[in-house]
Amino acid sequence: MRAAGWSTDRPLLGVVADDLTGACDLAGGVAHAGLTTSVTLGVPTEPIPADVDCAVVALKSRTNDPAEAVRDSLAAARALGDAGVRYVYQKYCSTFDSTDRGNIGPVADALVDLLGPDAISLGTPATPQVGRTQYLGHLFVNGQLLSESSLRDHPLTPMTDANLVRVLGRQTTRPVGLVDHSVVRRGAAAIAAAVKASVGAAGEHIDAGRRHLLVDAVEDADLDRLAEAIGLLDVPVVLGGGAGLAVAVARSMAGAGEQGAEELPSIEAGPRLIISGSGSERTRAQVAAFRGKVITLDPLALAGDGSGVERLARDLAEAVHADGTAGAPPTVLVSATAAPSDVRRAQKELGVDRAAALVEDALAQLAVRAVEDLGVRRMIVAGGETSGAVAAALGVKTVRIGALAAPGVPWTYATVRDRPMALLLKSGNFGGPDLFDTAWQVAP
Repeated sequence: MRAAGWSTDRPLLGVVADDLTGACDLAGGVAHAGLTTSVTLGVPTEPIPADVDCAVVALKSRTNDPAEAVRDSLAAARALGDAGVRYVYQKYCSTFDSTDRGNIGPVADALVDLLGPDAISLGTPATPQVGRTQYLGHLFVNGQLLSESSLRDHPLTPMTDANLVRVLGRQTTRPVGLVDHSVVRRGAAAIAAAVKASVGAAGEHIDAGRRHLLVDAVEDADLDRLAEAIGLLDVPVVLGGGAGLAVAVARSMAGAGEQGAEELPSIEAGPRLIISGSGSERTRAQVAAFRGKVITLDPLALAGDGSGVERLARDLAEAVHADGTAGAPPTVLVSATAAPSDVRRAQKELGVDRAAALVEDALAQLAVRAVEDLGVRRMIVAGGETSGAVAAALGVKTVRIGALAAPGVPWTYATVRDRPMALLLKSGNFGGPDLFDTAWQVAP
């Protein structure tokens, strides 16, 4: 797991992702860059597939206790190391979702320690294709400072500081440095020299002894320069960031531009289900734009009604059995998506953890019933926590990556209850407003 140029051993890239939708975001981009890719859900209990170029482990560690996140991330990294990966990649959200206690910093510390006393972490959340850029250490979301975007109101990880060097510095006792854009634009050799300088004597742009280095990137070309620079390093390095850098690394490895993901087997026709648990601004727009039947889930109502899930299940069955529009199969949206003020009200009355648990458990139960009783074989799930809960309830262990419905939003193929199923597991912030209507056009 040392960075010393690309290897022909497989898998080449091992990814520890802090949630399922982030794992699928990265895997979709890497697959379309030409690397065969697998996604394992949860800490691996079986050997990582040896016939892939990129092996991704999708955890549910973004917002849980830091000690638990570290434990699971180390277990995943060790499993990837046993598979012979050349690079370990710490995948976190392109909006750097975390609080002052972690979990990005504690996990980065642990992975660096795993690689040895001279190891560093190096990366960037920048993913320009979806509007995430980093300049002078500050993260921008669609041209807005992170702290001025809708992410400042995130119910679990409110991002009120756009200076990522400062944010990461509050999560680790180790020095955090920056490779700024004036270095990046000079190319791979300049980036590699700056990184090497951080390990020994002080360099022009980076103070000596930095163990965690963030790198500016405002366009894909910057990520390609960083990917090339990684191949010039001779120190142990944990790569890290959003999907953007991983895709740039994949482009460098594949060496032939976009190849396209594999074509997935077709899925039998039947009703389609959308489950939305994300409270993000983008998902709220997608829920508002959806033209089909909507069933609304309210955590306060669930808390006061022991039969709430049964009632929702009856409503879902009735909606699924309705005729589809213009010959299309019926598509039903079950939504717990709400305005930030409503989310805060539920959290105040129920507590943050209980409110989230009520929603995730109810949505997961409805997903299982839809598959087992209603014949649903194509499903969209919006929200990282919700996707993890639904996938776990369905017993999904691995997924294969298929066509992109939007940047960062691939369809996947899984076996559920011994039958094939198409799942689109979406980060709350991704996809256009009409995604819930258009994604089916490229579904398996």
